[in-house]
Amino acid sequence: MKSVFKIFLCGIILLFCLTAENSCAQILSDTSSFKIIEKSIDDIYSFRFAEANDRCTLLNNKYPGHPAVRLLHGMIMYWEYYPILPKSPYEKTYIDDMTNAIRLSEKKEYSENETEQLLINLCARGMLLQYYADVDNTSEIFPLAKTTYPHIRKAFKYTSSYYDFYFFTGLYNYYREAYPEAYPIYKTFAFLFPKGNKSDGIREMQFASKYSLLLKAESYSFLSWISTSFEHDYPLATSYSRMLYDLYPANTLYLAEYIKNLLLTKQYNEAENFLSAQSNASNSPYLKGVFEIFNGILQEKKYHNNRMAQTLYEKGIEDVLPFSSYGNEYAAYAYFGLSRISEANGDKKGRKAYHKKANDLAVFKNIDFGN
Repeated sequence: MKSVFKIFLCGIILLFCLTAENSCAQILSDTSSFKIIEKSIDDIYSFRFAEANDRCTLLNNKYPGHPAVRLLHGMIMYWEYYPILPKSPYEKTYIDDMTNAIRLSEKKEYSENETEQLLINLCARGMLLQYYADVDNTSEIFPLAKTTYPHIRKAFKYTSSYYDFYFFTGLYNYYREAYPEAYPIYKTFAFLFPKGNKSDGIREMQFASKYSLLLKAESYSFLSWISTSFEHDYPLATSYSRMLYDLYPANTLYLAEYIKNLLLTKQYNEAENFLSAQSNASNSPYLKGVFEIFNGILQEKKYHNNRMAQTLYEKGIEDVLPFSSYGNEYAAYAYFGLSRISEANGDKKGRKAYHKKANDLAVFKNIDFGN
């Protein structure tokens, strides 16, 4: 459940908010304010959270109580404290930011700026839906998704010549067809929406990755994910994730995606160089666990040191599992590795047990680093 909403809806997050530079909306048509938002977004993706918060404060001083400020503050929190877990100290503030952005954007006094009202409303809904998808909170996803879809349909009458819109149309075209094909259980749900076209979707996202003003990173990120998870084209995924890394080299989450693709394409030397540089660089327990698992793959596949690989896999699993659905994908990689090591040791029972654990956690079971 997590993946379909995370992939299908997170394109809403920035697209409508940041592609309306010339709209009649007050805050978005104010060139100086738009520049503040644009630079803050760049700061967020570059992990410069102090600078992003300073810009958010500047925007709040200029437009106190504006829903766009609540939206921006929530986005900063989402990335700075990623992954935000249920009942963590940050969850309530994040949800409050998004729900208040929705509430404020729907107030009557904003009705004269319908474009801005709709943009901010959709952005906040998209961010909130992504969070609920991240933590597999389906009880919140479906009611919010149901009330969000009419706003999305309404938004199409505001489309213009902005190339950034190809990102959203590409996502819709591709996933409307690809996800039900991969997971037939969702075919009934997909019938509620107009048909898409996978080839058109890929072309549209490629166009957005080259020519969009503000959504290059999002376009490359999803092209990489699609190439890995649905198309099984690991070399292509590696090229997209490399472009993403080049855009934001300080973003360790994007770096992790690049390292994963390097390992899938057996570019072990380059992967090792990045992992060595990250050995003591990250203060995130979550990312430390992710990099431990990647190092385990490196030990198993490049050095054939199964004993060291097993130690790293076990440590990585211990570190990522407390992060629930955020860590399941990486824990699955480690369990697949432990299954292979058990098989090499002649432990058939261990091989079967670890393989079952991996399959229970993996969303895309083709990504196991076995070949």
